[in-house]
Amino acid sequence: MADITTDVLVIGTGPAGSATAALLSTYGVENMVINRYRWLANTPRAHITNQRTMEVLRDLGTEVEKEAYLFATEQDLMGENIFCTSLAGEEIGRLKTWGKHPLSRAEHQLSSPSFMNDLPQTFMEPLLFKTACSRGTQARMSTEYLSHEQDAEGVTTTCRDRLTGRNITIRSKYLVGADGGNSRVAEHAGLEFEGKMGVGGSMNILFKADLSKYVAHRPSVLYWVLQPGSNVGGIGMGLVRMVRPWNEWLIVWGYDINEPEPEVDEAFATKVARDLVGDPELEIDLQSVSTWTVNNMYATTMSNGRVFCMGDATHRHPPSNGLGSNTSIQDGFNLAWKLSMVLKGQAGPKLLASYQDERAPVAKQIVTRANQSIEEFGPIFEALGLLESIDPVKMQQNMDARCDDTPEAERQREAVRKAIASKVYEFDAHGVEMNHRYKSDAVLMDGQSEPPFDKDPELHYQPTTFPGARLPHAWVFADDGSKVSTLDLAGKGSFAVLTGIGGQGWVDAAAEVGEEFGIEIAAHVIGPRQQWHDFTGDWARAREVRDSGVILTRPDQHVAWRRDTIAEDPAAELRRVLKTVLDR
Repeated sequence: MADITTDVLVIGTGPAGSATAALLSTYGVENMVINRYRWLANTPRAHITNQRTMEVLRDLGTEVEKEAYLFATEQDLMGENIFCTSLAGEEIGRLKTWGKHPLSRAEHQLSSPSFMNDLPQTFMEPLLFKTACSRGTQARMSTEYLSHEQDAEGVTTTCRDRLTGRNITIRSKYLVGADGGNSRVAEHAGLEFEGKMGVGGSMNILFKADLSKYVAHRPSVLYWVLQPGSNVGGIGMGLVRMVRPWNEWLIVWGYDINEPEPEVDEAFATKVARDLVGDPELEIDLQSVSTWTVNNMYATTMSNGRVFCMGDATHRHPPSNGLGSNTSIQDGFNLAWKLSMVLKGQAGPKLLASYQDERAPVAKQIVTRANQSIEEFGPIFEALGLLESIDPVKMQQNMDARCDDTPEAERQREAVRKAIASKVYEFDAHGVEMNHRYKSDAVLMDGQSEPPFDKDPELHYQPTTFPGARLPHAWVFADDGSKVSTLDLAGKGSFAVLTGIGGQGWVDAAAEVGEEFGIEIAAHVIGPRQQWHDFTGDWARAREVRDSGVILTRPDQHVAWRRDTIAEDPAAELRRVLKTVLDR
């Protein structure tokens, strides 16, 4: 007999676990989340928050999205990535990033009702955790996962209460492992991985100091400092990351992974900070230090029976591109509605198999992209002449040579500009963040051909209603003049149909089939003198079906199916599609 029973047990209260718990509670699913520590994140690890993640928070409720903005550093202050010899020293170049360039800003604004921002994990995690607990999640801190056993009806998980030292058992119908890069749940579930752990070593130095005189005139999240010969590998690149403008900072500094972890005391941390800032008298208020490894590993299987893993447990990569917590939260958005519908008897168990089919390719994509972004610093080092010698004096001379009045120096300056500009693939990769197109049995294409990408799919988001893609955003208007995003018409735990004039049959079908299946299917007609008005024509251009056609979206706002025109029997068509998607 288990000590505790629940429908879903979530291991880990990080962005993945807390988001999943919040979504499950919002959908009315009984769940429990445990954390082996006494409280939540105490360092600001993950921070870049992209539009798709903000859409998940928006789906949880506008109050959740607004609270995130309240604590976030807004997009303009995320600014331009700066390359310099120190914060007080010479600037080498800069790159407009995170939607700062006017052309990129336009793409961001056209793509989503939500805004990119910088929200450190110390703010994001409590927001998601609070949302979960306030909506019904049972939470236990200082409770450590030990092992699990699953059978045909559920999973029995053994945990240790770290306050009493007593073991307890928790019986659940499903288990979610969101327990980080050293996931014991993934290990015990026998999930398969590709790649390698520990390919590099880094340390974090978190400190407070007012650096506004060095940075306020050129706001940025990331300041890349190049000081030849000063650290591992001789390149001497360190990162000064803004946590709170402009008085809380995080330095990332490399160490040799083949050597023991360095002992980072206050004297060492202070020297590194002074060197990178370029102020030998700088006084810092040291908050914490930690070491971590650069990983290059992703899960090829993300579930085993009734056990599902997500977040850093399944995609283990460096912080390049800022994809970590974003992908983790989006894992939860994909899985939670599926668990909810299966638990409520609204879908068959095969629906849960689509989680792996849809999210494993994303895990591979972001791990590959993040590690590739590290390699793409190489052309900057090469252009500055830092790879031609290991002598710091010669390396500095090579860097200085770009200032000469010679044809060689002119070519070097051009090479430096091009190399910095190429880092857009790390710092403004809008397509990587937004272009996911799922392929699984929870998506019905009906023989339609996937549209090719007109632009670089890593850099540019291309909206489409092709089944599997995220529903495109467009503003539509109510009679009172208020506006909502098309994304607001979808999601919130329900399927939705979007149609136009001539599509009343789809609205009637949604009511009929929804009642028959015991599910809610929201129905929206967009057009003149209809429920929603498309005054700008943006939705008509984005929908890729005719007025009488239909777009069926899933609770995670991805398109499940579409049809160009009204069917002879709309209810029969919708019934056919949902039987397939929901494994009925």
